[in-house]
Amino acid sequence: MRLIEPFKIILVMFLWAICFPLIVAGFAYAPHLTFATLRALVAGAALLAVGLALGRPMPRGVRVWVMLAFVGFGATSLAFLGMFHAAEFVSPGIATVIANTQPLLAAVLAGSFLGEYLDLRGKLGLALGFGGIVFIAAPELFTAQGESYALGIAYILLAALGITFSNLLIRRIAGQIDAIMGMGIQMLIGSVPLGIAALVLEEPSSVDWSMSFVIILLALSLFGSSLAYWLWSSVLEKTELNRANAYSFLVPIFGLSMGALFFGETLAWPDYIGIALTLAGIALVTSKRQPQAVMGTT
Repeated sequence: MRLIEPFKIILVMFLWAICFPLIVAGFAYAPHLTFATLRALVAGAALLAVGLALGRPMPRGVRVWVMLAFVGFGATSLAFLGMFHAAEFVSPGIATVIANTQPLLAAVLAGSFLGEYLDLRGKLGLALGFGGIVFIAAPELFTAQGESYALGIAYILLAALGITFSNLLIRRIAGQIDAIMGMGIQMLIGSVPLGIAALVLEEPSSVDWSMSFVIILLALSLFGSSLAYWLWSSVLEKTELNRANAYSFLVPIFGLSMGALFFGETLAWPDYIGIALTLAGIALVTSKRQPQAVMGTT
């Protein structure tokens, strides 16, 4: 990995870490699905405008467009749905920790999609990661708020699944598309299901278009989405998914730091144990030396 790639990945992780606090802040001004739709539309349109201004090529081929559609459904429709609804039930710091266990899910599927298989060390990492999630979730699952907390965890895992499948697909088509155009298009495609759901289930006209909301929306869309996804897609053109995902342990660190600074969050000892186990599991799975892909005979 070239020296510039780790810096790009670290920047992506920081940008993703600011998403949950911005989402929570925006709830005072817009319904959840409407807010998510606006985020996807603004982010996608911004990337597409930049790409067109720079003369970047449009994706070509039915296969690439189909895969971009699936990326949009996973990375934008499912991920945004999960993130925006989870933020109502789970604190930003904890939500960031659990959402970024997606490298564990990606490692499980990497064998089928990318020809990378886990050894014993990797399986141990999965067990540690799952144990960390249980440690984090268990105390509140058995409180009076357990049902809503469990629903929040379910939404986060839905987002993680969407991100996992989209990452695998982005890695498959990396190098075949321009990163700016591809990520802009997938976000616009992914905004369609969100917009339909918002029209059916919410009142989009109830958005409070105050200066505060515009600033939150632009920050979330342009930095937490447009810039982050463009950088991430460009990273996956040159870096293995598991190796890039190893840096995801920085996201909960950034997220918990912001939660303590801006939301007054406090963590009990089970949370610290769970976070430590989860981070250890992610590091163990994704920081190990990459296995060789299984090659067919020629």
